[in-house]
Amino acid sequence: MNLYDLPPVAAVLDAAHALLMHLATVLTPFAGASSAAAAIVLVTLLVRAALIPVGISQAKAERTRARLAPRLAELRRRHAKDPDRLQRETMALYADEGASPFAGCLPMLIQAPIVGVIYALFVLPTIAGHPNALLEQTLLGVPLGSSLAGSIASGTLTPGALLVFGTLIGAIALVGELTRRAFRPQPTPQDGPAARPGEGASGTDAAAAVLGSAAMLRVVGLLQFVTAVIAAFVPLAAALYLLVTVTWTLGQRLVLRRVYPLPPALPALPA
Repeated sequence: MNLYDLPPVAAVLDAAHALLMHLATVLTPFAGASSAAAAIVLVTLLVRAALIPVGISQAKAERTRARLAPRLAELRRRHAKDPDRLQRETMALYADEGASPFAGCLPMLIQAPIVGVIYALFVLPTIAGHPNALLEQTLLGVPLGSSLAGSIASGTLTPGALLVFGTLIGAIALVGELTRRAFRPQPTPQDGPAARPGEGASGTDAAAAVLGSAAMLRVVGLLQFVTAVIAAFVPLAAALYLLVTVTWTLGQRLVLRRVYPLPPALPALPA
């Protein structure tokens, strides 16, 4: 059974299709042939504005994680060989602080169905039994339902389309790099440089901790560019949504970091 044929899903897609087409009509005097793309930008901005309270919650969760980082690192060191105990102790630590380790995941969970709807709107030839008029819409002459990877595979990629895709994906990568630089954490050994002989990790273990932390930071840095890779495979409309989203997210995080600066870390747990 096709998921998109289920009545609730078809109803949501039909309503989203009607909304975008109506907005495109309203925006035509201002955006011309790219009115549907402008409608996507407008909808994205409205969605992100509605999620501002969630962003505030995420900023507060980031403060909590920064404050608890030494204690979480100590728990990982103590219970490295007992995952169940580590999970219980971690949850207990968050409970004592009145926080949740999952508080920062809500924005991604909320946006996932929105991206899914936009993706479906620009790949399905029919929606709720009627032709999908959105597939006829363009951005600077490039169909919103086309993708860079699909155009290359089909041999239909034109210089104009390459310029549009390249600009969009390059902008997403640039925002990813700016985000990486603005919020780059610093690697620290779990036991600190002042550990006395016989306490905590050995010098070799501490060095390994630093190297492991540095490797983890490199992975986190690369994750900032995953969105740019995804944008090469999804329809142009979804890539446009992603660009507006990552740009808004960067600006919002910069503002919230000033409003909710990271506090000093708590001391490590007593032995």
